[in-house]
Amino acid sequence: MRQELFFRHGLLPAGWVENLRIEVSDGVITALEPNVSAHGDMLHEVALPGMPNLHSHSFQRAFAGLAERRGDSDDNFWGWREMMYRFALGLTPDEVEIVATQAFIEMLEGGFSAVAEFHYLHHAPDGTPYDNIGEMAARIGAAAATTGIDLLLLPVFYAHAGFGATPPAFEQRRFINSLDDYNKIHEICRGIGPTGVAPHSLRAVSPPELAELVILAGDAPLHIHIAEQTAEVADCEAWCGQRPVEYLLANAPVGPNWCLVHATHVNARELGGIQASGAVVGLCPITEANLGDGIFPAERFAGKYGIGSDSNVLISAAQELQMLEYSQRLGLRRRNVMATSQMKSTALAMFCNAVAGGAQALGVSAGLSLGAPANIMSLPGDAPEQALAQFVFAARTPGVKNLWVRGRHCVQDGHHAMAEASRARFEFVVKKHSA
Repeated sequence: MRQELFFRHGLLPAGWVENLRIEVSDGVITALEPNVSAHGDMLHEVALPGMPNLHSHSFQRAFAGLAERRGDSDDNFWGWREMMYRFALGLTPDEVEIVATQAFIEMLEGGFSAVAEFHYLHHAPDGTPYDNIGEMAARIGAAAATTGIDLLLLPVFYAHAGFGATPPAFEQRRFINSLDDYNKIHEICRGIGPTGVAPHSLRAVSPPELAELVILAGDAPLHIHIAEQTAEVADCEAWCGQRPVEYLLANAPVGPNWCLVHATHVNARELGGIQASGAVVGLCPITEANLGDGIFPAERFAGKYGIGSDSNVLISAAQELQMLEYSQRLGLRRRNVMATSQMKSTALAMFCNAVAGGAQALGVSAGLSLGAPANIMSLPGDAPEQALAQFVFAARTPGVKNLWVRGRHCVQDGHHAMAEASRARFEFVVKKHSA
């Protein structure tokens, strides 16, 4: 199938162009021609690459807003995690598909054209595998196919409750696998679509298990949670005498196919090591703020980063970028921290870096370029750089006007065609599990 799209302005890897024609064949960009006239009524305003979402737990979308009440003591990530575990224990495969469908629709409407789904809810509520051990992954794949979002499945290997191969907790039973069972799930995921490998964290995998997972991944994307919490850093030091990122860089072949999710609590030496490795840091600013994780030292990091929606408490590419910049401003008491000497526009600098880093983390081509997937979003406006800045920092309504994934027009005039029906099913699931 061949189609043409026309835009008054477009952001190509080399910068802004005017009057852009994009030709798409079988979901791939086959021509990019600036300075042409539009044909018919197909002229749109500002064309941008769709944003990759490099870290999502879609099932947690149903938990959003249900943990915003303080108990009798100070609240933190670990208390939130226990509540999330209890919530996760009741979800059926049908409900996981319903929730993922809602999350993916909101991602598309929020400017995300692709998602890396860090999927660890594998088994039945009692911890036994389903007859199809990849049942839950198949439901994620079905939700992605229905909504149109590009999907990288990251089946998660989770075996332990803490450093030193601590036995798993009872409430983690739906997540736990042996390496043999994990290999079965991974094979099923490869039959669904693009698949990477995801050791959950250094807490949840032993060193020999991590070594096996690295071999399984090969050159495919490998994502891992790391250094998200200060308690995690302290526990890692108690276990091995090294900080989490320090240990990983010294004991694993961290490279460009790796995504270090969060990496919130890192020192200057670790930052330099990540940069030298070519790995991507996966930042999830809204979730990190919601959970009280801390602030990644982005102003001191010259390496690659992307953004993810993680717990999906709020899904918006623009607001992830906004929170990233605002967290730096609050910590440093400065403005326009994430701008660069090459890109004075803060929104433009963050957007371009997050598109490139996110694409690398998902193992796909970045941006609007020949041969890349036709993942395109459009914003309203006559001044493109200003339109992008308003999208990130000043949008009063959903800023994405249209979004195409591999040429499929998933969002039109700000809305996904399935949004209303999906919302009704989703709200029924939330009500059932929050009663």
